[in-house]
Amino acid sequence: MSALSMARPVLLVAAPFFLALGLVLPLVRFETLYFFDETPSLIEIIVSLWQGGDELLAAIVALVSILLPFLKMIGITVEAMGITAEATASGGGAGSLFYRRVVPHLSKWSMMDVLLVAIVIAAAKTTGLADAFTQPGLWCYAASSVISGLLHSLMGDASGPK
Repeated sequence: MSALSMARPVLLVAAPFFLALGLVLPLVRFETLYFFDETPSLIEIIVSLWQGGDELLAAIVALVSILLPFLKMIGITVEAMGITAEATASGGGAGSLFYRRVVPHLSKWSMMDVLLVAIVIAAAKTTGLADAFTQPGLWCYAASSVISGLLHSLMGDASGPK
C-alpha cells in the first residue's frame, strides 16, 4: 500500500472533523471590542448577524462558510470512496461529474473565511480599535480548508482532471 493510499482515509476523516471544530470553537478573541462577546465562533457570528437584522449577510456567510465546504467534502469523499467508480468506468456519472465540474469551483472559496478573519484581526490591531488574537476555531477551519484542498489535489492526481 502506498503512502498516498494510507493517507487518504486519514485525511477524509480529518477534514470534516476540523471543519466541525472550526464552526463551533472561537475564531478570534477581541479584548476591547464591545459589540461581540470576547470569543465568537463562526456559528455565533452567523446567528448574531441573523438576529441583528442582517439576514442576507448571515445567509451568505452560512452558505460560503458551512454549506459549500460540506458539499466539497461530500464530493471528495464520494470520489475517494469509489462510489462513482462503476459510473466513471461506463463513461460518466453524476457523482464524477459533480467532482470534476463543481468541486474545483468550491475549492476556490475554501480559504475565504480564514482570509476575512485575518483581515479583521489586522484591521482591529492597526486601527487601535481592539486587540485581536486568533483562536483554535480559526486554525481548525484553516486546517479543514488545507486538508480538503490537499485531498482534492490528491484525487485529481489519482482520478483524472481537477
